[in-house]
Amino acid sequence: MKKYFITVLAILSLGQIALMPNAFAQNPRVTIPDFADLVERASPAVVNIRTTEKVMTQQAQGGIPGMPEDQAEFFRRFFGIPMPGVPNAPKQAQPNPGKPQEADRGVGSGFIIESNGLILTNAHVVEGATTIYVTLTDKREFKAKLLGLDKRTDVAVVKIEARDLPKLPLGDSSKVRVGEWVLAIGSPFGLENTVTAGIVSAKSRDTGDYLPFIQTDVAVNPGNSGGPLLNTAGQAIGINSQIFSRSGGYMGISFAIPIDEAMRVADQLRTNGKMTRGRIGVALGEMTKEVAESLGLGKPRGAYVRNVEPNGPAAAGGIEAGDVILSFNGRELSKSTDLPRVVGETKPGTTATVQVWRKGATRDLSVTVADTDSAQAATKKPDAPAANNNSVNAFGVAVTDLSDAKKKELNIKGGVEVTGLGDGPLAKAGVRPGDVIIRIADADITGVKQFETLVKGLDANKAVPVFIRRADSTLVIPVRPK
Repeated sequence: MKKYFITVLAILSLGQIALMPNAFAQNPRVTIPDFADLVERASPAVVNIRTTEKVMTQQAQGGIPGMPEDQAEFFRRFFGIPMPGVPNAPKQAQPNPGKPQEADRGVGSGFIIESNGLILTNAHVVEGATTIYVTLTDKREFKAKLLGLDKRTDVAVVKIEARDLPKLPLGDSSKVRVGEWVLAIGSPFGLENTVTAGIVSAKSRDTGDYLPFIQTDVAVNPGNSGGPLLNTAGQAIGINSQIFSRSGGYMGISFAIPIDEAMRVADQLRTNGKMTRGRIGVALGEMTKEVAESLGLGKPRGAYVRNVEPNGPAAAGGIEAGDVILSFNGRELSKSTDLPRVVGETKPGTTATVQVWRKGATRDLSVTVADTDSAQAATKKPDAPAANNNSVNAFGVAVTDLSDAKKKELNIKGGVEVTGLGDGPLAKAGVRPGDVIIRIADADITGVKQFETLVKGLDANKAVPVFIRRADSTLVIPVRPK
């Protein structure tokens, strides 16, 4: 009996061993790739970008403004630098006081896409720079020329005078798969040629009007901006552009501009020096399940038109507020954020067929796409006083006086309400129409005239705290006037 049991056990064991290859075939082991060879090939094409700007030097003064006394005393004793506020302390002379001097502005990354020195990076890395310095991995440094930048997509193209440079091959971002391994190479916190790895966490992540970002868990920090996101074939599939962070550092979520979108922008920048986009003049709202059902669409789809610009292309083509744009020139729209991208890619002057959903039925309309810049310029009326006492200023906002009812509702004594936002510092800081500016630094805001006078007198080189009232909350936002 015992012998029989052992024989049966042996047969069962052999059967399990025979089945093991099939089990492994159905569930293959995933191994971590060796990135060393890939990094060795790709790194020479990744560059460090350092920018400078012209600043006015201060007149000779004693001490170090803003430094605590104990630190100032340390520098005074060991380096001969006087403490602030010490009587008869020798003043430290500045070179050419009162004249503009070159000062470091920021550090970022980029990568070479053509061997003649054409480099791709982020717009925010080079925007506003007086001089752009590019350092290669062999420590050669070049002054770069900015060929163009596009703030909406955060793409910029710069050029250095060099030949036979290593370049990165470009991949196809449309073929990126969630879960695949990716690498980032750049200069986080100014540390050149730093490599980090991770996986693609999501595709087509909406964080802006014109770009469906690639989301990854690759460690990306300040200074990585503009560097490449690479696949395991060593191809650039994106430009590292943004991080999601409450601390300013890496928190497990980063975003890259898909290389296909970036190159489409880069081609225009290198040719025209700017990005030309189409526009039709509509304001969009979120298409929720409740809205879709109420309109008879069944499921959420299309772009819901919240408002139509008077005398704009959409209005001329017959689009009305309350319409749902289902397709644009044959391209179906699954959500509202698809429309700005599709329209933006359309050449101005093109007459597009727009299918809209209105009153329970579809209808086709013809809309002639306008150029973003020319259309915006056409709507401006220079030197015309605003009817409701609105104004635009160094903060890039239009404001109006508060009504007594509004003051009572918010339980405040004064302030000005934001009625419009341009491309200015407050818009970039997240201020919205309807927000109320109640204080700038130590000055309470009493009305539009006082607000305008105060803003005009601000130093453009210094950030000031702006106090914003939003519903029942007060926000403090540091802002540097443009």
